[in-house]
Amino acid sequence: MTTSLDLLKQTGTIVVSDSGDFELIDVYKPQDATTNPSLILAAANKPGYARLIDVAVKYGKSNGGSLEDKTNAALDRLLVEFGKEILAIIPGRVSTEVDARLSFDKEGTINKAKELIALYESIGIKKERILIKIASSWEGIQAARYLESTGISCNLTLLFGFTQAVACAEAGVTLISPFVGRILDWYKKSTGKNYEGDEDPGVISVKRIFNYYKQHDYRTIVMGASFRNIGEIKALAGVDFLTISPALLEELKNSTDPVPKRLDAYGALEPITKVSYVDNEPEFRWTLLQDQMAFDKLHEGIKKFAEDGETLRALLRQKVAA
Repeated sequence: MTTSLDLLKQTGTIVVSDSGDFELIDVYKPQDATTNPSLILAAANKPGYARLIDVAVKYGKSNGGSLEDKTNAALDRLLVEFGKEILAIIPGRVSTEVDARLSFDKEGTINKAKELIALYESIGIKKERILIKIASSWEGIQAARYLESTGISCNLTLLFGFTQAVACAEAGVTLISPFVGRILDWYKKSTGKNYEGDEDPGVISVKRIFNYYKQHDYRTIVMGASFRNIGEIKALAGVDFLTISPALLEELKNSTDPVPKRLDAYGALEPITKVSYVDNEPEFRWTLLQDQMAFDKLHEGIKKFAEDGETLRALLRQKVAA
């Protein structure tokens, strides 16, 4: 039986699993996997993952001077332990996120990315299998620009606006993650309307970015993320990558509905004038500020990831101090 998930893959879209719960990942045979502090926190609270926490705590206790240093070392190791387990299941790459509190710190982001790559390499995992996940702030994009020049591949996350997408492509980042569902959330809340299919503001945003990248020959991969329903996923069939939660992957796997290709890199595209932001910080900040949705959701997303990261840190701090 050919499922909707099979049909989605047949459109040329690479399916990625958006989960830290690696016990669920193998069922759907994704190419890659993405994680974030919220997903790792949800998985870390399950008894089956206690052994990973134990490894991280042991590492933290033997690294660093102060309790905070040991806790941060334990957190980095936990992220890498989850990444290692996921990479044993998938053929491709895993995305591991930099501390969201560094979202406005270019040098801090660069240093943390290097530390995470070094930690992966210390357990035998090559950097080619890792995407360092960074928020699409001005500082994050500039950090990724530098990291890409050194051979470290980046996934620019919390991307909500066209301005962010343009700057990421100009910076030469490997992949961007526009958040389809969170864009929809903002518009539903601000207008009181319901949107479906091609009228979904998140879908419209990703289509515009995809078309712009293909028209202007940018190699950055467009990976739609944060979906609220399979209608959004089907509306983007044919886009480069889609990272999908286990619940929606299961829904696609249990369906045999058709999934026609909706986006085509070689199709007739409505021309979009080329613009530039990556070397113009005032213009980037001003244009992003004019996009109220993108500005709001970027900062809200950074704050939520930082809060979940701190909850995870508190869990490890207690164990490291014991």
